[in-house]
Amino acid sequence: MLIGAQKEYQYDVIVVGAGHAGIEAAMAVAKMGARTALFTIKLEAIGRMSCNPTVGGPAKGHLAREIDALGGMIGRVADQTGIHFRMLNKKKGPAVWAPRTQNDRYDYALTMRNYVENQPNLDIIESLITELIFSDNQESITGVRSIIGKEYFSQKVVLSNGTFLKGKIHVGNVSYSGGRSGEPSDDFMSDSLIRAGFKIARFKTGTPPRVDINTVDFSKVEEQPGDLDPQGFSFFNDLKLQNKVCCYLTHTNALTHQIIKDNLHKSSLYGGFIEGIGPRYCPSIEDKIVKFSERDQHHVFIEPEGLHTVEAYVNGISNSLPPQIQENIVHSIAGLENASIMRYGYAIEYDYVSPEELLPTLETKKIRGLYLAGQINGTSGYEEAAAQGISAGINAVLSIDKKDPLIFDRAQSYLGVLIDDLVTKGTNEPYRLFTSRAEYRLFLRQDNADERLMPTGYQLGLISDVTWQRFLEQQVIVQRELEILKQTTSLKHPLISQSTKLYNILKRPEFDFSQLTEFGYQLPSDLSPQIIDKISIACKYEGYLHRQLADVEKFGYLEQYNLIEDLDYSQIQGISTEAKEKFIKIKPVNLGQASRIPGVNFTDIQSVMVFLKKMNKLIRSTD
Repeated sequence: MLIGAQKEYQYDVIVVGAGHAGIEAAMAVAKMGARTALFTIKLEAIGRMSCNPTVGGPAKGHLAREIDALGGMIGRVADQTGIHFRMLNKKKGPAVWAPRTQNDRYDYALTMRNYVENQPNLDIIESLITELIFSDNQESITGVRSIIGKEYFSQKVVLSNGTFLKGKIHVGNVSYSGGRSGEPSDDFMSDSLIRAGFKIARFKTGTPPRVDINTVDFSKVEEQPGDLDPQGFSFFNDLKLQNKVCCYLTHTNALTHQIIKDNLHKSSLYGGFIEGIGPRYCPSIEDKIVKFSERDQHHVFIEPEGLHTVEAYVNGISNSLPPQIQENIVHSIAGLENASIMRYGYAIEYDYVSPEELLPTLETKKIRGLYLAGQINGTSGYEEAAAQGISAGINAVLSIDKKDPLIFDRAQSYLGVLIDDLVTKGTNEPYRLFTSRAEYRLFLRQDNADERLMPTGYQLGLISDVTWQRFLEQQVIVQRELEILKQTTSLKHPLISQSTKLYNILKRPEFDFSQLTEFGYQLPSDLSPQIIDKISIACKYEGYLHRQLADVEKFGYLEQYNLIEDLDYSQIQGISTEAKEKFIKIKPVNLGQASRIPGVNFTDIQSVMVFLKKMNKLIRSTD
């Protein structure tokens, strides 16, 4: 697969950064047969969970399952190292059911590192990459340069630097350079990107203090056990998932809020020490008190960080206040009055690149062969990073092989929603994915991620033959049982007035699958809880799903019309000046993406269609 002049340390793809984005990118590239180099500042930091050691939750759990269906790593390792499993929102509709795991922080990183180190076609190198190397015309990437001057050459480069680009840690009025606590920042790569013409801005995020869980008064907190029937992320794993710890819930109170109000001026955020914009949907405790002043309490979750440590994550009080104030806050909370702080919370400020600089493949518009994935694109969260990583890695290899790119459709996946939002709308705050961002979330459920994406993963060579055969067998079982339910008439039963098909009984909201045996259903031995969920959802939501699938087909109409790369929008009559500017900036790949650009209206799209039709260039991609 290598092309061009042979040079020392020649690779097909170089991935910079071994966090969640970098790992997914490198593993996908290597599995697809390309020679890969993965660079990390510290080998010990591969796969490190910098914030809460948890995977999943609303939309994030959907992403983790989609990544798994494509052959990615985050779901598999989360299952193997999970110590607490819950399916969130089970009392609501299936569209928002969301798996979540609390993981052993150290076990997760070690397990992930083991996978990476044993992956064929993948070299791991500990080195700080500080500069990009470009072609003579400065239009394409040719490699990278390390801090000690070593050059590595490749056709494609994926940058997944996380929060390390000029990272700066803040605690009160004290600040210092760092990519995260205890690790150096990369103070050079931003300059290389700026020289290449990229728009750089600053975001901030943060973490709460960690406490010794043995110093928690459990009589004052609410125990939150895991599910009785734990379900993870990975499709067709043979693990026996077990809950090994409990998490706990407590709350802030009036005293907590007063302490924070009295010391806001000492906060890095409110004291004027931080320039970057923080996440609106995962705010610091200072932000919560200021922006939600009418609230008299906020949730605080105490979550163990592993089986071999007493360290616990105090979820809900992320802050950048001085150490003594952090102690006062912690000790004001029920159950934490005598808690011993093991690590203090901090805020971190870092550079990112505007995601509007990217194509839907996550390749940059300015430099061919350069891809960006993860927090460097202005996102937050392990799952969002991992999703971008696997997309960038896949598309890098497809480009090398001169194959069509894989552009994830927002009507077919949360991964598509994430990437389309970023490259079409940009973001002015750390982007976090929510189920509410998806137009077709009844279709984009966590339980059917395999049906939506595993065929793609298998075609790319990321899904094993064994897993693929198990998927096909499961599909056969689901269809078999649905047919049996449609054809079998129920026995007489006092809860129904007359006999009817079992399928019609299951459609009723007052009955669930477990009750079907009372009506004569013979429960086969090859039905797993996951298969039962698929059957129940297919039955109970049949009408809604048909309507939503019809909407998905309508959505796909504009997506089928690709836009030529060199389209001169200034020549098109009838579109607004704002639309012209947005089209030139975003360079939408099809009419569907064009229609979602903020400031673009129906008339603008119609004008583009008319122009292309006159030029005989309005061609459907399916034609």
